[in-house]
Amino acid sequence: MYGASIVRFLRAFLGACNRFNEKGGWVMSSHIAMSMMMALFPFVLFVVALAATLSQDIDVDNLIELVFGSWPDEIAQPITREVRKVLTSDHSSLLTLGGVLAIYFASNGVDAVRQAMTRAYRDEDPRPYWRKRLLCLAFVVFGGAIILTAAALGVALPLYMRFVTDAVPIQIPSWLGSEVFNSVSALCMLSAGVAACHYWLPGDRHPLKQILPGVLLTVLLWVLAATGFSYYLARFASYSATYAGLAGVMVALIFLYLMGAILILGAEFNGALMKRAGLQAQ
Repeated sequence: MYGASIVRFLRAFLGACNRFNEKGGWVMSSHIAMSMMMALFPFVLFVVALAATLSQDIDVDNLIELVFGSWPDEIAQPITREVRKVLTSDHSSLLTLGGVLAIYFASNGVDAVRQAMTRAYRDEDPRPYWRKRLLCLAFVVFGGAIILTAAALGVALPLYMRFVTDAVPIQIPSWLGSEVFNSVSALCMLSAGVAACHYWLPGDRHPLKQILPGVLLTVLLWVLAATGFSYYLARFASYSATYAGLAGVMVALIFLYLMGAILILGAEFNGALMKRAGLQAQ
């Protein structure tokens, strides 16, 4: 039984790799990497501006940890350093025309993922342009709201646990704190974000049981790739000798390129499974 399942998985994975190459997966990965790199700063600025309108006592470090917490430190540190420089300005100014433009540019990264997902599941997206653009904008707005909710819980949960500990003589595990909660929240939001991309971004909607294999494969490969890439950067890579002052940017682009390729591969994996199921049904 387990042997047959492994064989089916390997056949579907090989089929996904073939589909990835035939549909220009590497080209779409570079498109996603560049689009996401250009969308990162507008998205973070939008999230901080939204948080500033809700509360003046925002924890910028907590927000940045939720956005970049799953990134390797060698990649996240140069970006977060520049983000903090930008965030020293008045957050309220981001809610004017600049804030609207920030949302729009951030949505371009979502649109790049939408195009890749559409090509993985089907050839074209029949929806009109305005619906596709509104969908990408909605992803940015709701994504920012989810991050703010997780950040608020990350602050409130330790305070609540401290209150419970003072009121009731119970022992709270030492690992249950803000840092642990942020790590779990980042992983949950990552999985939910991938599932949302598979469910809403392609032209067709598929049941959760059909998209779940690709989602799990994507998250698993992301974790393994991030760990391996971080190990490579710490011990073997010397990008500073090749790209000089652009080393941080190039490392981030390569990392996003790798993550984009895995995201497309997960969608192609689902496509291969659906194709095999269709052939077996015939």
